Amino acid sequence: MSTPTLFTPTPAAGPTTRPAAVTHRPLVIGLDLSLTCTGVAGIGWSDIVRTKRRGDDRLHYLVTAIGDYVKAADMVVMEGPSFGHGAMAGHEELAGLRILVRQYCYRHRIPYGVVPPSSLKMFATGRGNATKGEVRSAVTDRYGHHTEGAGRYDQADAYTALAMGLHHLGYPLAPAPDRALKALDGCTWPEIVAAAA
Repeated sequence: MSTPTLFTPTPAAGPTTRPAAVTHRPLVIGLDLSLTCTGVAGIGWSDIVRTKRRGDDRLHYLVTAIGDYVKAADMVVMEGPSFGHGAMAGHEELAGLRILVRQYCYRHRIPYGVVPPSSLKMFATGRGNATKGEVRSAVTDRYGHHTEGAGRYDQADAYTALAMGLHHLGYPLAPAPDRALKALDGCTWPEIVAAAA
């Protein structure tokens, strides 16, 4: 990627080396990965990726569509797996989607963070067991971003992931209470350092 970005990974990050920095808010994209309705979000917008395809064709379609959203990102933040859903249909394929998206980021040298579902809920609402509707309402209340229609909860989750990433990098979209900020500690963040101006 030839566009300058805000930060450069530490040398230990290896293949995630990024170009020299400029002084602007980083482009962070939030993802709520799903086989049926993936939520995608950036500052002030959100969208969904849906398909009726199945199997490998579906995975290829989803990774390609998601790649179109994240290809210019400085960092991607995706919601991690929910281990509380036993016997979840499509478990193996959903795990495959997560790995494929991570590999896309790795190949394109895009740092990525992974936020557990309970941390995402905690950041949004102050409670790790909040409902999807509560997360959606919190996104509207805190950020003024209202999600509607099919995939509204997926979009709200993606927007929360985006907000968490920006807060982690020091560019909060809005103030967050201390309890919410503790949720950032439970996430896996890439080793990124701010570049000198």
